[in-house]
Amino acid sequence: MRKYLIAFAALFIFLFSSCDKKTATNTTKIPGKQAEEQAKEQIEQEKIVPIDTAVYSKKLKALANGDTTGLWPVKTKLYPSAGAILPFKRIVAYYGNIYSKRMGVLGEYPPKELWRKLNAEVKAWEKADPSTPVQPAIHYIAVVAQGIPMKDGKYCMRMPATQLDSALAIAKMGNAIVFLDLQVALSNVKNEVPLLEKYLKMPNVHLGIDPEFSMKNGSKPGKKIGTMDATDINFCSEYLTKLVKEYNLPAKILIVHRFTKGMVTNYRNIKCHPEVQMVMNMDGWGEPVLKRSTYLLYIRKEPVQFTGFKLFYKNDLKKAPHVMLTPTDLMKLKPQPIYIQYQ
Repeated sequence: MRKYLIAFAALFIFLFSSCDKKTATNTTKIPGKQAEEQAKEQIEQEKIVPIDTAVYSKKLKALANGDTTGLWPVKTKLYPSAGAILPFKRIVAYYGNIYSKRMGVLGEYPPKELWRKLNAEVKAWEKADPSTPVQPAIHYIAVVAQGIPMKDGKYCMRMPATQLDSALAIAKMGNAIVFLDLQVALSNVKNEVPLLEKYLKMPNVHLGIDPEFSMKNGSKPGKKIGTMDATDINFCSEYLTKLVKEYNLPAKILIVHRFTKGMVTNYRNIKCHPEVQMVMNMDGWGEPVLKRSTYLLYIRKEPVQFTGFKLFYKNDLKKAPHVMLTPTDLMKLKPQPIYIQYQ
């Protein structure tokens, strides 16, 4: 039963946010056209460098961290396309929604204080693993699951362009990349991902999907833990692949959140592409022993490509020993996570 505790614990932190615009305290706005112009300039200015396959293979072996299961590093002859970030850099991300102080650190602090805290985490990771540079990231929930049906009956609220542009502006303050995260509720990735194409065409914007709030059985978000199948994940990666090829973009990253077996089905059918780097992110909260066991059960034992690990500033402290895992602790995992998310 213990291995399921983290699944039910997650329900207590689900937030049926009303997304009240009056409560937003850290909004930094940037006009949509200006954001697009900046993205075009970045494409023109950045030289997309082909990866060094020898260095890539060496880094994958190092990330396996002496794993003896034979699962890591993942056996594949697939190399990422030019401009790939992983595994050459470790991504350290701050997660949340600007409208809500309860959904993560992005909504809790004004931009300058947010960056002070995030930079401190970046330095901690650089100290824990001097061999791997750190790439900061802003991981913004662009589609938020709700406890009410909304106008279209899908129980999800799509963030307005002004808020997405604000996330981009905050990211620019610290030379960060951006992840736009989807809690599709009673909608689905085929409906929601194309709505973000304007942003996903930008070279510094990537995608996250959260099966916890994908309610395929029609129930309200938060009543049960949702699920996504390999077909859903493949749609996302194929969509991103098409954008990379069409617009000559650097390789994209796709984050898939997971903390139970049922959240991702048919993982063996997940298809990897050179244009998209896949991260299975351990997203549950709890005491250290529970988080480690969840990582081993659902991330390590069902390999896809790369792994991630989420840390909760508040919820990880609720149970004894009331401590949050440190970068040094996570570096002992087999394999080592290359994507780190703080909520």
